[in-house]
Amino acid sequence: IIFDINSAKADAVNTVAALKADPELQGIPTTGFVSHVDTRMIMAAREAGMDDVMARSAFAANLPEILTAAGGPR
Repeated sequence: IIFDINSAKADAVNTVAALKADPELQGIPTTGFVSHVDTRMIMAAREAGMDDVMARSAFAANLPEILTAAGGPR
């Protein structure tokens, strides 16, 4: 699952924490992108158990590789 950690419409941190707390769902890979200056949200996402947290610019630059690694179209 890919999350926009800075989204005002969804609470990525609490969603990931709930996923990782559920034994049936905790194996679902999670990736989040965030403003590189928002260190508070970066730390919160990592503490919640998000598998990969990256700057928005890195996410955009690497999106094809991220999707391929997640099993997307090749």
